[in-house]
Amino acid sequence: MPDLSSIPRRSSTPPDEHTRWMQRCLELARLAAGQTAPNPMVGCVVLQKGLVVGEGFHPGAGQPHAEVFALDQAGASAQGATLYVNLEPCNHTGRTPPCTEAVIRAGITRVVVGMVDPDPRVSGAGIQRLRQAGLEVIVGVEEDACQLLNEAFVHRILRQRPLGLLKYAMTLDGKIAAVGGHSAWVTGPTARTAVHQLRATCDAVVVGGNTVRHDNPRLTSHGHSAHNPLRVVMSRRLDLPTEANLWHTEEAPTVVFTGPEADPARHQVLVAKGVDVVVLPAIAPRTVTEYLYQRGCATVLWECGGFLAAQAIQDGVIDKLWAFVAPKLVGGIGAPGPIGNLGIEHMGQALALKRTAWRLLGDDLLLEGYLDRPMNN
Repeated sequence: MPDLSSIPRRSSTPPDEHTRWMQRCLELARLAAGQTAPNPMVGCVVLQKGLVVGEGFHPGAGQPHAEVFALDQAGASAQGATLYVNLEPCNHTGRTPPCTEAVIRAGITRVVVGMVDPDPRVSGAGIQRLRQAGLEVIVGVEEDACQLLNEAFVHRILRQRPLGLLKYAMTLDGKIAAVGGHSAWVTGPTARTAVHQLRATCDAVVVGGNTVRHDNPRLTSHGHSAHNPLRVVMSRRLDLPTEANLWHTEEAPTVVFTGPEADPARHQVLVAKGVDVVVLPAIAPRTVTEYLYQRGCATVLWECGGFLAAQAIQDGVIDKLWAFVAPKLVGGIGAPGPIGNLGIEHMGQALALKRTAWRLLGDDLLLEGYLDRPMNN
């Protein structure tokens, strides 16, 4: 497990003890951001008489859970201690044994849980098992923050697909590029750094063929994290350049989705470069999202142009938006916008965003918000 010494052990102005240590759990959990799917991000702290005797986080699927690392570090000091964890301990055997049994065997007497696990294999059963064993269990500490941290995990469990996040950057007059197609850079360095950090928390990032041809992106975290997302390209005919940054698969894996009409010669060129080429009967955002769900992805970032963005929204695979607005004007009736035709003819049909928040990043504004989708979508 990575060195945890650089993460502060105590909040500078904690409102109360439970909140303080749950916030610490969330700090620990974030150390594995982008690396745990399809599992959640979980951090754990073992407290004995006000002192930390053990802590840990879940580093990735198939590896021990946060509680195991924290209890191993605590050793005999776990006897009679309090265990904090941001997600209900599991009570079933999957790739790893049940955490509830490890907690009970260690002699923990009180467990403080941030949120109930939405996974039906766990939901409430872990808490019930601990209480049956005589442990005091407190549930719901910093619950909103715990839900937000693992919103993609919760979404994947409840909707059986990854959380779709559409990100774009536009000028003040709503353009993502100039009339000639030039788009670097719409936003400033602070906003671009935020995007690199966002990619580090995602499992996959999707673009269309036009983005590869015109921008030649890398789609990595640019050194802000050791984790890079799976890079995904959608191209029906494989009319893609033979040389591109995305074909350097030693930096990060790349998969290209294409259709039956794909150029066979270009298919072979990409395979020879280490690119995974997947041929689908019908290539669409929904079918690509289903493939990524089966691959275990929890968060899929869409950094595509307006045409593909509109398709993804219409296919119902976009749940959240990151929209950057730069204080620039480029004008031009032919200059592209961030989202293509959605078939909306009057403002009453407009798609509304909920739970919106604005942030200032350098000179640029960032709007974060959620599309209001029914649960069966």
